[in-house]
Amino acid sequence: MQEIIFIDTSAWAAIADKSDRYHKIASSSFKKILTNYRKIVTSNLVLSETYTLLIHELGHPAGMKFLTSLQGSSRIHIVYSNREIETDAIKFLAHYSDQDFSYIDAVSFILMKRYSIHEAFSFDKHFIIAGFTLA
Repeated sequence: MQEIIFIDTSAWAAIADKSDRYHKIASSSFKKILTNYRKIVTSNLVLSETYTLLIHELGHPAGMKFLTSLQGSSRIHIVYSNREIETDAIKFLAHYSDQDFSYIDAVSFILMKRYSIHEAFSFDKHFIIAGFTLA
């Protein structure tokens, strides 16, 4: 069993949205992640981004279903950003000015480094560019 994985917005959205082009692979991969990883991590900013995306694409009930399912999960650990992490994220973005990383991407990368997480479940190539492995 592998130790820890970070789940990004693109994966959460693909799992929740049956019309998403990655839905089938995301749903299948998530089942494997639940079996193969001891700890599953996401962030409060990823939750916010996913909720916002879902309510715009699928409506309020889909966004609420997403939030309540994670809140009730003993397997999903939500890590919270803070001023120090976000300051480091801004430094990261300044250093990589040639990339189009989002602010939430940068915060995710800093959190992953702080928690020694090397693997992400995401469909976002930015994780690879930042030096992480995709599940």
